[in-house]
Amino acid sequence: MTTPGDHHRRYSPLDDRRHRRYMGPPISTSSSAASFKGCCCCLFLLLTFLALLAVAVALVVVLVLKPKKPQFDLQQVAVQYLLIDSTTAALGGAQPPAAYLSLNITLLFIANNPNRVGIRYEAAALEMMYRGVPLGVATVPGFGQPAESRRLVQTRVVVDRFNVLQADALDLVRDVALNDRVDLRLTGDVAAKILVLGLSSPRVQVSVDCAIVISPRKQSLIYQQCGVD
Repeated sequence: MTTPGDHHRRYSPLDDRRHRRYMGPPISTSSSAASFKGCCCCLFLLLTFLALLAVAVALVVVLVLKPKKPQFDLQQVAVQYLLIDSTTAALGGAQPPAAYLSLNITLLFIANNPNRVGIRYEAAALEMMYRGVPLGVATVPGFGQPAESRRLVQTRVVVDRFNVLQADALDLVRDVALNDRVDLRLTGDVAAKILVLGLSSPRVQVSVDCAIVISPRKQSLIYQQCGVD
């Protein structure tokens, strides 16, 4: 015979053990946090080791190879033509003075790599100027160079009727008529990187700064002088 109280069973420790066995063991959050911290610590140690290894390799390269700055020197200037077309206004007319300069010259450089490893030159643009005014650009393509070698690099500057205005035009006409000379300046930077084990070093700038004097009558070079970088 059942009573209404039989529908509400009393709590038993046995029931609690059965429930825990069914749900499985409790999850420990402290062990998961410790595992995450251990992974972060291992990753930090690995990155530190790789950074120290890179520094050690760089020091070995510097001490053993003793890298030197490459050289990029102007060796020869060949003048195809240099023409000056001055209008009557440039000689004292009412209009502002003007002179038109046309130029075609070939530049020959020597790239010298004194290092025991190869280097890589980036493409460069060298400016040809008259009294600080840019006339044209000599483009140097990028190229690689083996260790301890020299290489000839040729480029050209072509200027077609560049309009030299006002005071510079008067100076240009005077220099051509009286002195038979035109003073030009070639300037710019050539960037190079040293290659070691397939890796490149930080960029090194090689400066080019040369004075070039040309005779318009003889269509030839009078003088060239480059500064020491």
